[in-house]
Amino acid sequence: MELGTGIGWRPEIAEAVERMPGIDWVEVVAENVCPGHLPESLTRLRERGVTVVPHGVSLGLGGAERPDEGRLAALAERAETLRSPLVTEHIAFVRAGGALTASSPIEAGHLLPVPRTRDALDVLCENVRVAQDALPVPLAVENIAALISWPGEEMTEGQFLYELADRTGVRLLIDVANLHTNHVNRGEDPAKALAELPLEAIAYVHVAGGFERDGVWHDSHAHPVPRPVLDVLTDLASRVSPPGVLLERDENFPEAEEMERELGAIRRAVEEGAERRDAGAVAAAVVGVRPEPRQGSLGAARERLALAQTAVLSALVAQAPVPEGFDRVRMGVQARALAAKRADVVAKVAPELPVILGDGYRSAFLAYARTRPMTDGYRRDALDFAEHVLAGRPEDASARRELLEWWLERSGSKPRSRRPAVRLARATRRVLLRR
Repeated sequence: MELGTGIGWRPEIAEAVERMPGIDWVEVVAENVCPGHLPESLTRLRERGVTVVPHGVSLGLGGAERPDEGRLAALAERAETLRSPLVTEHIAFVRAGGALTASSPIEAGHLLPVPRTRDALDVLCENVRVAQDALPVPLAVENIAALISWPGEEMTEGQFLYELADRTGVRLLIDVANLHTNHVNRGEDPAKALAELPLEAIAYVHVAGGFERDGVWHDSHAHPVPRPVLDVLTDLASRVSPPGVLLERDENFPEAEEMERELGAIRRAVEEGAERRDAGAVAAAVVGVRPEPRQGSLGAARERLALAQTAVLSALVAQAPVPEGFDRVRMGVQARALAAKRADVVAKVAPELPVILGDGYRSAFLAYARTRPMTDGYRRDALDFAEHVLAGRPEDASARRELLEWWLERSGSKPRSRRPAVRLARATRRVLLRR
């Protein structure tokens, strides 16, 4: 299946994407589109024959629990609505706790790396099979960027991905920016990872930008694609012709001309790799040592993985002690990154909050996040944050009134009523609460 050159579709750049020349396909964040109310821009692109691929971020296939049936059904519905040839997700865990650990469930709000162990691989393979059975089209899974490393890992990234694809037949979405990130943050060689991959399993490739701070690379999707990432792309293209290559940009969007220049640089990097491949200058593949199968039940592996992931996530979002063997400094970097991500996403989910709170929004949210782990998604997080701020009685009376109004309108199970009597009752309640 040849996809060609694509770009991540985002509402902020929808019109620009429609006008861009040479766009063969787009990718959308699955959780951000509603099958019954597709954005007009996506509908127009689809009618023009542009392929649309839903890219999920919330399944948590690398988590200890089986994939949630509701989330799988939602992803399947989006694939059918968009008439997509495949869907994609991540090799990551995004939540922990719950029944397997007899503890309260907590969410990361972002993607966290799974340990490259036999336990984690066994659980991931089973979770991928569950997802494959529930989806109407093929599934591809993406390698993620990591700020932290798990102690006691038993495989390299390439070996882990090879085993996953070999056991399940799942396709791979290779993010070359994430390979670069793991090179900077974990000392892993992108060329070695590529040499160990089952290249025939690649569905498509992601390319994105980031930035380095204090020796740590942050996969921001908000900065230009750097030369080292393009070099990894060229290396990949020298080994295999990628069926598709896509530019990701999630925020801090430049002018359309700048994105078109980046797409041009991506095309040239792929062409350079193809020239090397045609000339026979291809690095040799590496046949790694395959891990021995883990003895014991899958249920026991799930329990061990659940305990380990809960300990890590609790340290990152709930001020629990850092588990033994983890780099405390890097865990701190990851914890701050998760809190910052929460603040950014809540500001998008509830854009009124930064307006109401002004310059104090971010510091107030980060203070809230230090003691309040997310447990039920970003919309619930926004409501809980507003309630937290109101409990502290903001000094600005106008902001307090606006925030209370906002919270009251959204915290109930029903939207604002059109009946005058009901509106009057709710207005009276608001007045009483302001006293």
